[in-house]
Amino acid sequence: MVHSRLMARVRDVTITLLIIALAATILIMPFFNPSLAVYMTIIAVGVSLALQKYLASFVGHFVIRGSGIFDIGDRIRIGTIKGDVKHIGLFHIIVDEVGDDDKMGGELTGKIVSVPNLLVLDQPVQNYSRDFSADDVMITCGYIFDQIRIPLKPDSDVQKAVVILEELLWAENSEFIKEASKIFARGLPNFLHEMEIGPKVSVIFDKERVWITGRFITPIRTKNELRTKIGLDFIGRIKGDGSIKVN
Repeated sequence: MVHSRLMARVRDVTITLLIIALAATILIMPFFNPSLAVYMTIIAVGVSLALQKYLASFVGHFVIRGSGIFDIGDRIRIGTIKGDVKHIGLFHIIVDEVGDDDKMGGELTGKIVSVPNLLVLDQPVQNYSRDFSADDVMITCGYIFDQIRIPLKPDSDVQKAVVILEELLWAENSEFIKEASKIFARGLPNFLHEMEIGPKVSVIFDKERVWITGRFITPIRTKNELRTKIGLDFIGRIKGDGSIKVN
């Protein structure tokens, strides 16, 4: 693994030096032979038009490396593509695709996706693995917000159901906030500060049911497992209680 990464880095450096050398040659030659100035200009324009996407991706590589918007191992979304970054090349980013629907949300699909670096220049980039710490320093986080939605019959004791869900969420949040406090020596990420006051549960009504929605902190890699655990714990708490009916 280390050897392959080293070889990839050497290859990237070699290609970069060749591109710089080619560009320098095109710029310098007219000074030694002025008669070539017109031809070199035409060649330069033609090459830039023909390879504009590759040049944009090449520039995008240095934007990614220089800005630190994401790194290998981060879970990101660029446009409509979501996945875990496996490789950052000179022209492409390689990601392990992650599902983003109700069935596959947060789970690896098994597909490898190659994303041109140029998308970083004109598409919004979401990084699920990082957040700003208390002193506004970008740090690797590993936690995100998630939510669980539970449908209840209209004649249920909604207030009681909300209290039960709040208790379950508070138990989970307390554990993760304690873990995060040990990890982030420079201060908790901003979104964790928001959850220190307690879990957030909202109630939404429609024609056929009442939805209670709980927002909670979860590790990125295990958010589906945690959501399932909270749902099963809720079912266990209301089992045998006729005042709360899941619709």
